Amino acid sequence: MSEQVMKTPTPVKDEDIRLPWLVRARPYLIILPAMLLLIGILYPFVVGVYYSFTAFNFKVPDSQFNFVGLRNYVRMFTDEDFLYSTYITLAYAVITTGVELFLGLIVAMLLNRDSRVAKILTPMLIFPMIIAPVIGTLVWKMMMQPSVGILNPILNFVGLPSLEWAAVPQTALFSVTLVDIWMFTPFAAMMILAGLRSFPNAPFEAARVDGASFWFTFRNLTLPMLTPFIIIIIVFRFMDSLKMFDIIFAMTEGGPGNTLMTYQLTAYRTSIQFQRMSAGLPYAILLYIIIYIVSMYLIKAWGRAQRRAAGY
Repeated sequence: MSEQVMKTPTPVKDEDIRLPWLVRARPYLIILPAMLLLIGILYPFVVGVYYSFTAFNFKVPDSQFNFVGLRNYVRMFTDEDFLYSTYITLAYAVITTGVELFLGLIVAMLLNRDSRVAKILTPMLIFPMIIAPVIGTLVWKMMMQPSVGILNPILNFVGLPSLEWAAVPQTALFSVTLVDIWMFTPFAAMMILAGLRSFPNAPFEAARVDGASFWFTFRNLTLPMLTPFIIIIIVFRFMDSLKMFDIIFAMTEGGPGNTLMTYQLTAYRTSIQFQRMSAGLPYAILLYIIIYIVSMYLIKAWGRAQRRAAGY
């Protein structure tokens, strides 16, 4: 006759007996902060989408209830400045992300050494990142002043001509991208440096024993292992550069003229300064769609890169 195994009943806590509603509500209380955050994000977005289909104008009472369908989107796509705004938005994002990634890789490779200079300079990478973008831009704006700034005398000292910087259309884009590169290259460098220091030593030691060159080791070992970190940098910096507002606004407010009128600046000027909310919102919504598509593609690429780096 088989023995019956007596199971000890799970003790019931006193608070579970006194507060049964709290036990039932516990899963909902856990997800409550996430739900509140989701509502806080979705509600303005849904309201913005609704207003983009209306003739909402701050100067016209009850205009938010005047439904006009796709008229605002048609006007945006047929606007003569739309293509130029698209070019500036994409050019700014591509230039800043590419240069920051390239310089960050070089800086990280140089600092990935067991030397006193690397130990001193590594903590200094964080300095540009702790400055508010507007404050950093205003400092650069003063340094770029053609008459009293310090950058032109430095250029003249090394034999280069003076520049008008953000005062003329020819160098305005270069000026704002220079500020962005100075401010966010440390982010790329720190991410890549963290990746380099997380690598196993065995593959690199075997490559050195076999007499592999630096370029061979970098191309076949370092770069494939760094790919997940590189994609993370591209995701964060490209998305942030697409919606960049503070650096451009603090430097030129979108000028000279409409030289630096990105989607964000166009949406702000049309919606807030000109008070035509419904006409400016399509730019913001189109920017959201672009960021969503690009980020989803990059996140999938990041997953594939992680699996390849892990050997799957």
